[in-house]
Amino acid sequence: MSQSNLHLGVVMDPISDIAYKKDTTMAMLWAAQERGYILHYMEQEDLFLNAGQAYARMRSLTVHRDPSHWYDLGEPSARPLVELDVVLMRKDPPVDAEFINAVHLLGFAEREGVLIVNPTAALLQCNEKLFAQQFPECCAPTIVASRDDVLRAFHSEHGDVIFKPLDGMGGTGIFHIGPDGRNIGAVIEQLSLRGQRQIMAQRYLPEIKDGDTRILLVDGEPVPFGLARIPSAGETRGNLAAGGKGVSRELTERDHWLIQQVQPMIREKGLMFVGLDVIGDYITEINVTSPTCVREIDDQRGTNIAGLLLDAIERRLA
Repeated sequence: MSQSNLHLGVVMDPISDIAYKKDTTMAMLWAAQERGYILHYMEQEDLFLNAGQAYARMRSLTVHRDPSHWYDLGEPSARPLVELDVVLMRKDPPVDAEFINAVHLLGFAEREGVLIVNPTAALLQCNEKLFAQQFPECCAPTIVASRDDVLRAFHSEHGDVIFKPLDGMGGTGIFHIGPDGRNIGAVIEQLSLRGQRQIMAQRYLPEIKDGDTRILLVDGEPVPFGLARIPSAGETRGNLAAGGKGVSRELTERDHWLIQQVQPMIREKGLMFVGLDVIGDYITEINVTSPTCVREIDDQRGTNIAGLLLDAIERRLA
């Protein structure tokens, strides 16, 4: 059947502020428009609930492949979300109270039959840093704690440790503490808000110099190429937002083994678009809120990852 009259809504950060050259949501919107979908634009604060029904202040959206003029928006109108077939939740972290409330509101539309990508229950359950810890055999030694003594003991045991918040993105708040333990007190104090907030400590993986590879799963199936984000000189973070360089590489045997460990749960939760972060032999994060790197892989490999996602969406809707 033709999908050309599908109504697709997107909840995203302001489209005027995106990085045109690498924004993954744009790839999804271009692919949808090329298939004849009708696009509707929303920001998180446009969502509202009225008498138990989810609504949004929506605007019609047209996208262009033009770095000086990549979108046009229509006039806003308040409409029930149930008028849409599918909503892409593409608001970037942090996963704060506002994000969680927006996901709850989208859950009302989901119960009325709107397909939300990714599903709201999964967005609420799967913290990007903690979700990977359900697969300890796939992860480097890791501890999550708020107590200074517990975190220091982990550093004493492993000597070379990365400390990070549980809700950051793009490499923000990531600290590398070497064996000399210099600044460990200040780092733990700042990240844990003096013991009030749980943070993550992970054994440092020297393989980061070869890149932190993003592997994308579409409806549980891996894209055959990942994006190794290689840190700039003197950096321990490969994130592109922290100045890393993205080089596409084929998936290894170990990558496929890691994927096989997480696939059953990803499928069970109905997650349609997921980004695994792999350093060396280990998964460090499983990204479910707003995974990126589609444009870089497409540009280097000629893939059409957004097209794979739309195929999966159409199968679900059928």
